[in-house]
Amino acid sequence: MALECTLVYETMTAIPFTCADSAGIAKGAVLMLSDPMTVATATGDTDIVAGIAAEEKVANDGNTSIAVYTRGYFKGFAGAAGVAVGAGLITDVSTGAPNEIVSADVNSENILGRSLETATDTQSFLFELHPFSVNLA
Repeated sequence: MALECTLVYETMTAIPFTCADSAGIAKGAVLMLSDPMTVATATGDTDIVAGIAAEEKVANDGNTSIAVYTRGYFKGFAGAAGVAVGAGLITDVSTGAPNEIVSADVNSENILGRSLETATDTQSFLFELHPFSVNLA
């Protein structure tokens, strides 16, 4: 993959989540959450964000667990719409490349975190990882 997020300041240690043995996950990939406490690489703009992969997961390696950061400060990459300082963030997978991030619209759900810098398309920027979802359905 490309444009993976890079840990800058660790505020919480990574915790184990379940993943499919067949999954190949890059270190620094934005991960989506499914029940029960299971992750996969984000594939859409409406994915519920679990966090960021703390390690690489090789497909079909026999492992069904991966360490995931759910808090921290990361360098990420802006999608075509860019990001504004202080804005809530969402993934931009459906219109951009995997792991691209953009400012959330008003009333957006499935927030990745908060931008600490302004950035335009493909520029790196610092953000606070703090995933949450307003829609609990």
